[in-house]
Amino acid sequence: MNREKNLQQLQEKTKVWDIAVIGGGASGLGVALDAVSRGLSVVLVDKADFAKGTSSRSTKLLHGGVRYLAQGQISLVFEALKERGLLLKNAPHLSQNQSFLIPIYSWWDRIQYSIGLKLYDWMAGGLSLGSSKFIPKKQALLRIPTLQPTGLKGAVTYQDGQFDDARLAIHLAQTATDLGACLLNYIKVTGLTKDSQGKISGLTVRDLNAKKSYSLLAKMVVNATGVFADKILQLDNPSAPKTIQPSQGIHLVLDLSFLGGEDALMIPKTKDGRVLFGVPWHNKLLLGTTDTIREKAKLEPKALEKEIDFVLETAGAYLTKKPERKDVKAVFAGLRPLARPEEGSTKTKEISRSHKIICSPSGLVSLTGGKWTTFRKMGEDTLNYFTQITGQPVSASTSATQKIHGFSKKTPSGHWAVYGTDAKKIKALANQQPELQERIHPHYPAILAEVVWACQHEMALTLEDVLSRRIRLLILDTAAALSSAEKVAQLMATTLQKDEAWVQTELTNFKKIAEKYLISMH
Repeated sequence: MNREKNLQQLQEKTKVWDIAVIGGGASGLGVALDAVSRGLSVVLVDKADFAKGTSSRSTKLLHGGVRYLAQGQISLVFEALKERGLLLKNAPHLSQNQSFLIPIYSWWDRIQYSIGLKLYDWMAGGLSLGSSKFIPKKQALLRIPTLQPTGLKGAVTYQDGQFDDARLAIHLAQTATDLGACLLNYIKVTGLTKDSQGKISGLTVRDLNAKKSYSLLAKMVVNATGVFADKILQLDNPSAPKTIQPSQGIHLVLDLSFLGGEDALMIPKTKDGRVLFGVPWHNKLLLGTTDTIREKAKLEPKALEKEIDFVLETAGAYLTKKPERKDVKAVFAGLRPLARPEEGSTKTKEISRSHKIICSPSGLVSLTGGKWTTFRKMGEDTLNYFTQITGQPVSASTSATQKIHGFSKKTPSGHWAVYGTDAKKIKALANQQPELQERIHPHYPAILAEVVWACQHEMALTLEDVLSRRIRLLILDTAAALSSAEKVAQLMATTLQKDEAWVQTELTNFKKIAEKYLISMH
């Protein structure tokens, strides 16, 4: 992915793109991938980095949603289980099978979860990852030694998918680029252009990096901006009603020893009626999540103290090794773009997680809601509107069989896995310049060559792009990311040909962002 080369494509004043996508998170990338798989010309812009918002702050699960099953959202579960299976096939370097345990403390729960999960297995059909079963107490404690043993009857185990969300976003952007799409980060949409009939004919955008503006012509414009969807809807029509209700979910990152095994933990009932997950991820433990209504959509949301307490208390009730504030390596918050409920209903966990496509009178197509697991299907469903908007035929989608950038039959081992076939190229870079073999931080496996690679091939422009989304250090261990910041910024400056003033600005900005990921000791 070469940003300069892609910017040149914006200068072709007369070029008419088939699709212009606003938003480079899960849904926007799903649209771009599906469109390019049908042979359409695609341009995608994001005002920040790819997956900077909600899409890099998930629970890292590819799942049908055991919870949606309980709510009777059967078609959503079917769809998600199918998509989970496709992604595990198309991107084995970025996703894998994960086993989960639900601790059982009453016989009624055993019946309930055993039946529910058998149904879940059956719904996955040929794409099932393995069948669920009940295991006795002794076996449950062997698998998760820190489980609260008092009153434990056993556990129900089941299989689901797990992935690296921001890395998948980068690889989807690379896949779309490989297929001929033009993707750009740090490009803000400043306006929508319309023809004499009031139909959308394109966009005006500004490159926030070079401070330069461009006009783009497009047959179809897709608003895939997640929690910011209303901003684009209001650019189209200043009196458009609000459609999005942001709901915040937080995750705490701890040492894996709090679970003591390789299985993930699912606590099916909490005080706020959500499930709580404890998931092993990149050798750490991810605990979450919450569901807190927030009125304003923010690019960098902050976890509330009461959310942090809730996650620690809930986990502590099920574990003999009780996590405390001092044990938290990082906390991150994300905003779910839920469809705003009808008057009267306030329970966010009851708002459907299925996606919605809205066609405005101007021809603007907005994709809202949805979840990471179904990103591809969301793209396909959006593209099915192409003929309605443009009057032109479109060929069938082939994104279901599209291998994701870096795909290989044999996934590299250790932390190199997420790069897939690119791992070889990064190692070659480190062999040519031995100083790049140095670790970014002594406690973590990532090396300096990955920073150079991120700048040259993954469109990383800021220190945060690298430390948060290319290498996941900010959300795995915020203190380690802060202590590595200077070294990484200096190397980026050399690679991107920036001066010392740039380095200092980046360090100031990064420290400001990182503060939101640190937990206060009160």
